[in-house]
Amino acid sequence: MKEIKIESTLTVFENLEELPTDIVALMDQAAVARRNSYSPYSNFSVGAAILLDNNEIVLGSNQENASYPSGLCAERTAIYYAGSQYPDARILKMAIIAGSRIHQTITPIPPCGACRQAIAEYEVKQDSPIEIYFMGEAGKVVKSHSLANLLPLVFDKSVL
Repeated sequence: MKEIKIESTLTVFENLEELPTDIVALMDQAAVARRNSYSPYSNFSVGAAILLDNNEIVLGSNQENASYPSGLCAERTAIYYAGSQYPDARILKMAIIAGSRIHQTITPIPPCGACRQAIAEYEVKQDSPIEIYFMGEAGKVVKSHSLANLLPLVFDKSVL
C-alpha cells in the first residue's frame, strides 16, 4: 500500500483593498451579477464574472427553480455562456461573490463540486490555468491559481 498526500495552496487577502485593481474591478462585476440572482428558495445569491483573453467580461448569476435540479449555479451560467458566445477565447480569471439574503456572509464561498467539474472542463480544454477568486459578500477573498488546485483529482476526457 502507498499513501499519497495532496496539497492545495491558496492565497488569502484580508479584504478587497488588498487585491490588484483589475481583480477588484472583476469582483465588482461579480457583485453586479449577484444582483440578478433568482434565488427565492434558498435566499442564497451568487454572482460570477469571467475575464476572457479577448478582454470580454462574462457575467452569471444563480438561477433557481421550484424543481431544484433544474436550477443552475452562477459559475456554470457564466462559463457556459462564455463557451457558447466566445468558443475560441481562453478564460483567464473568474471572480465569485456569494451570500445569504437572510444574514451577512463573511466566509469565502468556493465553487460547488458541480461547478468545479464544469470549470475543470474548460481548464483542460484550453490547457491553461484559470485563476479563481472567491468571497462571501464581505471580508476575506481567497485566490486559487487554478481550478486543478481546488479539484486535484479531476475527471476529464483523458479517461474516456
